[in-house]
Amino acid sequence: MSIILYSYYRSSASFRVRIALNIKRIDYQIRPIHLLRNGGEQHREDYLRLNPQGLVPTLIDGDTMLTQSSAIIEYLEEMYPSPALLPESPVDRAYMRSLAQLIACDIHPLNNLRVLQYLKDTLNYDDTRHAWYCHWVQNGLSALELLLEQHDCNGLYCLGDRPGMADVFLIPQVYNALRFNCEMHEFPLISRIYENCMQQSAFQNAAPENQPDAED
Repeated sequence: MSIILYSYYRSSASFRVRIALNIKRIDYQIRPIHLLRNGGEQHREDYLRLNPQGLVPTLIDGDTMLTQSSAIIEYLEEMYPSPALLPESPVDRAYMRSLAQLIACDIHPLNNLRVLQYLKDTLNYDDTRHAWYCHWVQNGLSALELLLEQHDCNGLYCLGDRPGMADVFLIPQVYNALRFNCEMHEFPLISRIYENCMQQSAFQNAAPENQPDAED
């Protein structure tokens, strides 16, 4: 039985997990959860029984049900260790995780759909949502760019010439930044890594436009 992934095509957290599954060449089935249609399918009672937070992604692997993209990707790394998303060196593994967490913990929570909807619907900040989004993306990516510089990032990816966990988290964030027309010229290393990753089928096939629930 293949893995089931409850996913929304534009969700960057779902995008991360799709990339990880593709890199590891794991068969999986998408169960679309539309975050906007009918008030948000993530609020349906049957889905809330799976994921009480009403978020995506949710992953089902046999009798195992997991939420939170970071935990899901760590699980995949442990259960399906090859190809590896983490390097062998403990120091490099910690560095790779630090880049991933910078995105997952410091950038993404300020810019996810729930926050943007709250700014629009509750605080009436519709005109300033774009400035909010780009400010926090650029703030986080500025730090990440410096970390890459300090680590002498000369390979194709965040660490060397094989995509890893940091790339899995970075690419959806950059994809969304470009979709929101955030200025990226100050991030040459990040832009180079993004271009290298998006030439790989694991990343291409995980992209929002290539999902079964994609919309124009």
